[in-house]
Amino acid sequence: MRNNKKELWIQLYKTMIRIRQLEEKLKELYLRGYIRGTIHVSQGQEAVAAGGCLALESDDYIITTHRGHGHCLAKGVESKKLMAEILGKKTGCCKGRGGSLHAFDVSKGVLGAAGVVGAGIPIATGVGLGIKQLKEKKVILNFFGDGASNQGTFHEAINLGSVWKLPVIYLVENNLVADTTPYRETINIENIADRAKSYGIPGVIVDGNDSTEVYKVVKEASDRARFGKGPTLIECKTYRWEGHHIGDKCVWREEGELESWKKQDPIKRLAKKILSAQILNEGDLRNIQQNAEKEMEEAAKFAIESPQPESVSALDFVWAENKDEEIKN
Repeated sequence: MRNNKKELWIQLYKTMIRIRQLEEKLKELYLRGYIRGTIHVSQGQEAVAAGGCLALESDDYIITTHRGHGHCLAKGVESKKLMAEILGKKTGCCKGRGGSLHAFDVSKGVLGAAGVVGAGIPIATGVGLGIKQLKEKKVILNFFGDGASNQGTFHEAINLGSVWKLPVIYLVENNLVADTTPYRETINIENIADRAKSYGIPGVIVDGNDSTEVYKVVKEASDRARFGKGPTLIECKTYRWEGHHIGDKCVWREEGELESWKKQDPIKRLAKKILSAQILNEGDLRNIQQNAEKEMEEAAKFAIESPQPESVSALDFVWAENKDEEIKN
């Protein structure tokens, strides 16, 4: 937790700017052919990643999704290693094995990105059980989207987390569309957080484009979880500016929808608050922007120039090494 409002707001702003620049640079690299397959970026949703991860302690955990670059960066994964991983390079945080969909860094508490919708929810619940059995004062923050809340894994895992009072924060990034299917066509209730009543846990709705509010509710949920009071279901209402993937034509969008949400840009909203409170001035904000741009330029250069994993290493990291004794048949 940050010591005061000034420190918190500056850190939130810096983190969101870095996420925005990371995603913009990744989009550029994808269009230039440096990234194989596709990527799922998160412009517009930076407040959830920044507010959520900064509300945690350094040794807490997160599990993220296919749209998880911002979560990884906010939790402390180095931009160079993250960028290299997404480009499939040897210098990546997973040695080029994870790519965009499965980047993680255990040293920073990032326990993985679940590419399958809803797959991370039971994993996070299992991590919560492990924390409880080890009697650690830690929590795990589980990010997932609105589409995942319709999966059986959501209901089964959260029910178990509630029954066992596990230290898990279940956080829904409701960006109003699952892949290319609008929220209103798949969920017949106004708020996903209302489902928390079924499990006897708190359900909290928050403006997902207000990083300070996201920080506040995640901090409250982490305090609750950390001291044995069980999980919370948080719904952050937000919006992604890009489609499901780069190249998505977004035919599901209504006219004027994107423009309306861009007026709620989480970065501009916090900048306005910072300037109004005279915490920083326009020049300070420009310096933060320029530093983030420079950081991501350097990360991209590092990633592009890094080597590919050697073919002879294809089976490395598949099996855990048994250093204590030789396995005998």
